Amino acid sequence: MPTTDDYINYCLDQLRMFSTLKIRKMFGECMIYIDQRPAILVCDNTPYVKMHDSVKPFLSNASVGYPYQGAKLHYILDVDDAQLTYQVLQALLPYLSIPKPKKRKMIQE
Repeated sequence: MPTTDDYINYCLDQLRMFSTLKIRKMFGECMIYIDQRPAILVCDNTPYVKMHDSVKPFLSNASVGYPYQGAKLHYILDVDDAQLTYQVLQALLPYLSIPKPKKRKMIQE
């Protein structure tokens, strides 16, 4: 079941404490970028964050799951808890890299 636009909008509303939010849809699912960093993967209306040592103190009791087949295990983020979400993302963002722009391939004729 792909992620619904209503749920993506709900997540964005819950993340309004961050100034720069961007979404990128892919294959019916969504990546939420914060400050140009891929921070939250939303699959099947469930928000996931990377299992990183920086967020372990906040999410040690959180549910975990695989966002999609073949993915690594992720923490499931409770976006309803605004304080927890803020703490997790503040801890995680410094460790997330800004993706480099892809070079366009030139088509030779």
